[in-house]
Amino acid sequence: MDFSFLQDSYELLLKGFWVTLRVFLASGLIALVVGTLVAVARVSPVPAMRVVGTAYVTLFRNTPLLLLLFITYYGLPAMGIDFGFFWNVSLAAGLYTAAFVCEALRSGINGVPLGQAEAARAVGMPFTMTMTQVILPQAFRLVVPPIASVFIALAKNTSLVAALGLADVAFRLQGLLRDYPNSRTAAFLTIAAMYIVIVAAISLVASWAERRWKVESR
Repeated sequence: MDFSFLQDSYELLLKGFWVTLRVFLASGLIALVVGTLVAVARVSPVPAMRVVGTAYVTLFRNTPLLLLLFITYYGLPAMGIDFGFFWNVSLAAGLYTAAFVCEALRSGINGVPLGQAEAARAVGMPFTMTMTQVILPQAFRLVVPPIASVFIALAKNTSLVAALGLADVAFRLQGLLRDYPNSRTAAFLTIAAMYIVIVAAISLVASWAERRWKVESR
């Protein structure tokens, strides 16, 4: 395998890696915030909110991410809503991933003993305070592994933004395959290694959080 292309292309690859990382962080933040809100809506005592939360999950979990990317890239500007290329694609990835964050977090909410919520209501806490102060902190501790899996999937899904021309690492791969046809295997391995770095970082953070919260719960 010939890795000589790195001598000429490492700067472009690093720029592409930075774009991928930015898309991941922006869409991950959107997914975490929106997913938490939708999870709360799904367990709300208000029937209308439960319907909205269920409809959101059903819609976004069953819609291909690539289709959502095209909708935000072409559809939003056509309606006069344009956050810019980067934020349009990050919004699509974030809203899509939020549906999976919601379901993972909802399982954690259901895993918190019912007595916790009953005790909070007994001392006069409203639903919002019960969720933010009692239920959600415990739910997040229970769902570290599944949430980490969702974000690992998001990291890999960011490669789809290359289809719209955003110069991430997947987009750079296309140029490498064209300019260095004799180094295809090496190019694939190089790009794969960059995604592995992100996935490994997510796994390390998840392992650290899991260990820390286990110690605090003792």
